Amino acid sequence: MGHLGALLFLLGGLGALAHICEITEVDSMLVERLGQRLLPWMDRLSPEQLNPSIYVGLRLSSLQAGAKEAHYLHSLKLSYQQSLLRPASSKDASDSEAKPSMGQLALYLLALRANCEFVGGRKGDRLVSQLKRFLEDEKGAIGSNHQGHPRTSYYQYGLGILALCVHQKRVHDSVVGKLLHAVEHVRHLRQDHVSVDTMAMAGMAFSCLELSNLNPNQRNRINLALRRVQEKILKAQTPEGYFGNVYSTPLALQLLTGSLRPTVELGTACLKAKAALQASLQHKTFQNPLMISQLLPVLNQKSYVDLISPDCQAPRALLEPATEILPQTQVPEFIDVMLKVSGISPSYRHSVSVPAGSSLEDVLKNAQEHGRFRYRTQASLSGPFLTSVLGKKAGEREFWQVLQAPDTPLQQGIADYRPKDGETIELRLVGW
Repeated sequence: MGHLGALLFLLGGLGALAHICEITEVDSMLVERLGQRLLPWMDRLSPEQLNPSIYVGLRLSSLQAGAKEAHYLHSLKLSYQQSLLRPASSKDASDSEAKPSMGQLALYLLALRANCEFVGGRKGDRLVSQLKRFLEDEKGAIGSNHQGHPRTSYYQYGLGILALCVHQKRVHDSVVGKLLHAVEHVRHLRQDHVSVDTMAMAGMAFSCLELSNLNPNQRNRINLALRRVQEKILKAQTPEGYFGNVYSTPLALQLLTGSLRPTVELGTACLKAKAALQASLQHKTFQNPLMISQLLPVLNQKSYVDLISPDCQAPRALLEPATEILPQTQVPEFIDVMLKVSGISPSYRHSVSVPAGSSLEDVLKNAQEHGRFRYRTQASLSGPFLTSVLGKKAGEREFWQVLQAPDTPLQQGIADYRPKDGETIELRLVGW
């Protein structure tokens, strides 16, 4: 039958077991509005704004963007191939043309697979080799005694393994072993800021490896690690029904909806999560394109693991741009937000006045324009994140944490969160 044929037969035979956790019967209008929020992002084709996750999310959803999808994939290919094939010493490379990170490259490989493409040829081989080098470098940073840490995160490490797996590209047992050890000793994963996301991504990497049997010597450990991941995610469910928080729930459900380990507990947890997601959709909670692209597959009973054998002929409803009625022009209402910086000396505390509905990023820009406040950000696929505040740059094992006073970490990024009048926002330099 052949290796790939046997894999497809196995997938078909196991498919019936995966239906215990399905997020079905979600209001189609809510799903459509969710997809419509991605359409403006598909017009942003500069290298720093291209986001492979948008393409993957749409291809695994029940929605399509028509010709815009093909144009977006073409733009992705031009950008990623040019950036990777450019010599590292090239003097023509600008900051916006920097080589993609391990996570970005992994998502690009997922995007190719979402279009039913396998990487191949000279250019494809270079992409695969680059991602394998990233993983080997991270393996070295973790160390032979597992006392180190990835330079990026275990989330990106798992994503890299998953991306190679769906293309049927094997990585060395020692690379897989580092992720297995991290799951077996969960304290390592706690170094990541969002452990549910990390667990879910590791679980999907293991699911792909288990189905593909690319690392047969690790099969027993992979099986046990998958059980451990599922148990940990189920234990992380909140009273409201989310896994970790609302924004980590989509990836958790991607793993659980494809679970080959159905239990009564899993079915109950998924019903609870479905109700929570329905409420979040009605309240328009999901605005960030990365989070939307992770949620859309769940609403179509799909996950990244389905990219082992994607169905590129499945019918999908064509998205039309949303038509919004613009409100009548009126004098904007202003709110006051207290901005506080701690963890460095001297500390900072200042009230900032901005129009109601402004993002936290708008608050920071206003504070910088009208006072001694200074900050810098770095672009990422989930939006800008703080790298420096008041001249203090976060170190290798540090980050600028954003909190609602007195001590509640924000679940959204600075471009997505909209403070309320009288709210205090604290920027705190912390180690991890």
